Amino acid sequence: MVVRSPAGEAIAVGGPRPRALLVMLLLNAGRVVGMEQLIDGQYGDAPPAGAVNAVQAQVSRLRRNLPPELIEFHASGYRLAIDPGDVDVHRFERLAREGRRLISAGRHAVAAEPLREALDLWRGPALADLPFRQAQVARLEELRLAATEDLIEAELALPEGSPVAELRRLVAEHPLRERLSGQLMRALQATGRQAEASAVFEKVRRLLAEELGADPSPELAAVHLSVLRAERPAPRQRLAAQLTSFVGRERELERIDALRDSRLITITGPGGTGKTRLAIEAAGRTRGEVCFVDLSPLDRGDQVPQAVLGALGLREVALQSFPSPRAPDPAQRLVSALADQELMLVLDNCEHVIAAAATLARDLLSACPRLSVLATGREPLGIVGETLVSLAPLAVPSPDSPASDAPAYPAVRLFADRAAAVRPEFEVGQGNAEAVTRICSALDGLPLAIELAAARLRSFTVEEIDARLAANDRFRLLSRGDRTAAARHRTLRAAVEWSWDLLTAREQTLARRFAVFAGGASSEAVEAVCEVEGAAELLADLVDKSLIEMGGGRYRMLNTISLFCAERLAETGERDHLAALHARYFLGLAQRADPHLRRSEQLLWLAGLSADHGNLMAALRWAVPNDRETALRLITALAAYWWLSGRHSHAGEAAAELLEATARPVPGLEEEYVMCVAHAVPRALPEHWARARAIMRTCWDVGPRGWCARVISPPLPPTTGAPGNSPGRRAGQACPHRSMWGWGRSPGSKATWPRPGAGWRRPCTPRSPRRAGSSAPRERGHRCSPRWAGWPRPRARSPRRGCAITRRWPPRGGRR
Repeated sequence: MVVRSPAGEAIAVGGPRPRALLVMLLLNAGRVVGMEQLIDGQYGDAPPAGAVNAVQAQVSRLRRNLPPELIEFHASGYRLAIDPGDVDVHRFERLAREGRRLISAGRHAVAAEPLREALDLWRGPALADLPFRQAQVARLEELRLAATEDLIEAELALPEGSPVAELRRLVAEHPLRERLSGQLMRALQATGRQAEASAVFEKVRRLLAEELGADPSPELAAVHLSVLRAERPAPRQRLAAQLTSFVGRERELERIDALRDSRLITITGPGGTGKTRLAIEAAGRTRGEVCFVDLSPLDRGDQVPQAVLGALGLREVALQSFPSPRAPDPAQRLVSALADQELMLVLDNCEHVIAAAATLARDLLSACPRLSVLATGREPLGIVGETLVSLAPLAVPSPDSPASDAPAYPAVRLFADRAAAVRPEFEVGQGNAEAVTRICSALDGLPLAIELAAARLRSFTVEEIDARLAANDRFRLLSRGDRTAAARHRTLRAAVEWSWDLLTAREQTLARRFAVFAGGASSEAVEAVCEVEGAAELLADLVDKSLIEMGGGRYRMLNTISLFCAERLAETGERDHLAALHARYFLGLAQRADPHLRRSEQLLWLAGLSADHGNLMAALRWAVPNDRETALRLITALAAYWWLSGRHSHAGEAAAELLEATARPVPGLEEEYVMCVAHAVPRALPEHWARARAIMRTCWDVGPRGWCARVISPPLPPTTGAPGNSPGRRAGQACPHRSMWGWGRSPGSKATWPRPGAGWRRPCTPRSPRRAGSSAPRERGHRCSPRWAGWPRPRARSPRRGCAITRRWPPRGGRR
């Protein structure tokens, strides 16, 4: 016996009698030990006459050596005030019980650790300092041998476990313990030594018959039968060791760790986002036993239970040449095998057998209270109690982020890590950070795509990869992956095709037509453009299957998936028809929004148009070569939006191309032509300006003094602001000077040009100023200018911005 202080220093206890007394107190740590029990442990059946005084004297000696107040006196005896966990014998019993409980739960890998710790506490024979110890020693030695058997049982369940030498020694010391003999037979069978295993059984059978006249137990006979049949127990499918480092997903791992109490967790996300790798990392963090089941090779849903049986190492009882009604159901066999086991079952790639996987998971979770399931798929299982962990692409730097911040983003770190594997000298620095950022952004932050792109550094530079991705050549570029990987993970196209093939015909129709949108769309836009019945329900299905993402009331597709769907759209010949529908819808949206941009709800409509900015520009780019009238109307309808949102230069290139394709103004769209000229700055040619001025000169005869014509008659300078509608209007029409600043003609305005012979009335807006006390008609004060010469300044008007067309203040031709 060794006694140590809390600091780890050895404490001298004294002679044999005080040591024996301390042993008895330690065996009952925290409990009162009666005087008779102490005397029996010291002197056995023949105590001396002064045994009580002798025990009291030994207690006094112990108190002098041990910390004060450690030994307490009670009316019936003494008590050692110590935590049982500080005594090796009690720690051993607790660890042995824990190990056996884990083995009963099927968690052999975890059970081995506490059992080894328990047996390491032994340093020799039990209770060597207690003279009369037969009963206690027998109990402890039995516990020690049982813990040893449990440890061997746990090691036999491990792939590397084969304790043949230790088992031979134990069988020689305890020849009648059938459990040890059976474990030795199993260990020999696992190493391919079936003959020796049969010899061990024959030796035990003969010994039992000669010594006890008994036969081997049914358990030992079953082991012998397994040896005769050459049945090798199949190990459970465990988590595969990974060859690459795990980058990113720290937040998702923390979320899964926080959901340990949830018995069903499903990781969902598009193909190539790393669902399988995340599941392996999350399952590897658990202390319990894990069984990994890959469902991707399956063709039918009825194969799911068999796949789980195979991964668990459970084989069929016997081969049957014909179907039998008594054949056990695989799902029921799983329930029987897992009923009392504590296990995490990882079901990977459930999407193509989703119904069967969901049914099996529900049945197992209902019948096996200690079972938990971690599933991965591109859509949820759809079971009550399911907790979803949606896996988004890795975060990528924004275009305006400093180059020094790029390595802090998971997508860039993943690219750098995989690139260093093929080019050891590769590092992300100031020279290539922008190109790497563009690569990761072009690939939507998809881990699979980033890894494939990094592998191409064997043949291309970072700049060449960036250029090929910019040319939408990603599927050809990323066509070489790991030869040993699953077929759906070898190329980027295969990863997307795997998801595409799982869609129904109607879902494929909506998915390929959705590719016409740029930057996402609302459900209203999808229903109007895609022309698919039940589009709202199909959108929900595509969101569940991770083909489309939903957020903020809008639906969007990853660029990689959108390009794949665009290819399918081109194959069907529907692209032009869908593009026309798309352009007409967003033209209508722009025209509906235009009047609201000059009202109190301006900010709300600006936000709505900004969300669809990509679609508006895509509609304009398509309309320029294909539908010039729609393009002209789009430019006019979006003028206010572009200027108010600071995007007035975005339309320059499209407007210039439209002018090149438009030899003369389209009849009836003269106003739109002038607006197109104004937005084409500085690429508008002199002849374009000449035509615009010719259209504007038609305003000379409008109004009694031709004020509007004089305002816009000078040549339009290159620095012109946002013009209003062209003034080529007939009498009785609205004022042509539509301004985005809040005055002039707008849809619904009551300001009109005078009809022939009529007096001048409201030249531009419903309220125009007149001289104080004057009865003259309201013929001056064009509201394009915030100031009128000699006229009262209006109240609460817009800031001094000058004429909406010429951007001059005061307007030319007016009086100071």
